[in-house]
Amino acid sequence: MNPKWNGQFSCFDLVAKKEDYPRSVIQVRDIEIGGSDFVVMAGPCAVESESQILQTAESVAAAGARVLRGGAYKPRSSPYAFQGLGVEGLKLLSKAREETGLAIVTEVMSEDDVELIAEYADIMQVGTRSMENFALLEALGTCGRPVLLKRGLTATLEEFLRSAQVIAMAGNPQIILCERGIRTFETATRNTLDIAAVPVLKTVSHLPVIVDPSHAAGVRSLVPVLSRAAAVVGADGLLVEVHPCPEQALSDGNQSLNLPEFRRMMLDLQPYLDLQHESRELRPQLLAVGGAD
Repeated sequence: MNPKWNGQFSCFDLVAKKEDYPRSVIQVRDIEIGGSDFVVMAGPCAVESESQILQTAESVAAAGARVLRGGAYKPRSSPYAFQGLGVEGLKLLSKAREETGLAIVTEVMSEDDVELIAEYADIMQVGTRSMENFALLEALGTCGRPVLLKRGLTATLEEFLRSAQVIAMAGNPQIILCERGIRTFETATRNTLDIAAVPVLKTVSHLPVIVDPSHAAGVRSLVPVLSRAAAVVGADGLLVEVHPCPEQALSDGNQSLNLPEFRRMMLDLQPYLDLQHESRELRPQLLAVGGAD
């Protein structure tokens, strides 16, 4: 480990990696996030209708996704943009879970909504704009659900882990970190994927780390290649936006894959996942050889 990181991250004692606690595995229904499986969460940015969410759920499940993502409440930059279906969206997500067996991840925006959304969601998502909403983070400490915490638009990794520590201190150690791209001076993409954040976080923290290539890119053609990069650097999974007809999506259509594109991405990803699996199997052997010198 880089000596600089010792003091920088070890102060977040509940989420920092320890010799006797090197890795957390988050149990979500029959899914283990942070274990040996690469878990893909996929679905539309926003739940728009019953037909849209059910069609998407059936397709991503058939392609190998384990978790359905979908926003019932949407924090939008513009007050004129679609804000989500609210409780009706949560009910549609629940119906999709019943029909496909997929777990559900959806965003919670306010501490006042935690109890309601926990009735429907398997994973509570904290969006990038809420990473430092400490009242929300503290409320999630008692929600009884795993929390997917997205990195803030301009947050350092130290600030990111500080927010994770707040959730853990409030009583909830079930935290999944999500690198979703940060705001830089670059304008060719929506954000800049900090791919180095994945191995750094996995070195200094015991929490699982996944990547959101959709928000990092903002351009659907880049999503598959960024997904492969995430697998290569050791991410524990992906959070991908998928829509039956992205051109008609009410939110983030430009970065959403259509259903055939997602199926192709999952097929193309397999060799990289095989490589990741082989690397994990070889690591203990290499460490043992190194320790013998």
